[in-house]
Amino acid sequence: MVEKTFEIIADTGVHARPAAILVKKASTFNSDINLEHNGKTVNLKSIMGVMSLGISKGATIKVTADGSDEQEAITGIETTMKEEGLSK
Repeated sequence: MVEKTFEIIADTGVHARPAAILVKKASTFNSDINLEHNGKTVNLKSIMGVMSLGISKGATIKVTADGSDEQEAITGIETTMKEEGLSK
């Protein structure tokens, strides 16, 4: 299992559009990928799960990946977070 913590820097937090982009990216990997915020963990491949967290600016989130392509998954999610202006 691989994990990485991110701080959300986008003024709007993780709203519908970036959430959909993250879910789409996560869905390209075979590994189980989870997103944790405020003690609640959801499947990062589920748009409803991600949206249910209500992640706002300044929030700290943790992404974990477990599976055959776990490192590639974390790297891909990190790249997407940076490209979308969600984290540094």
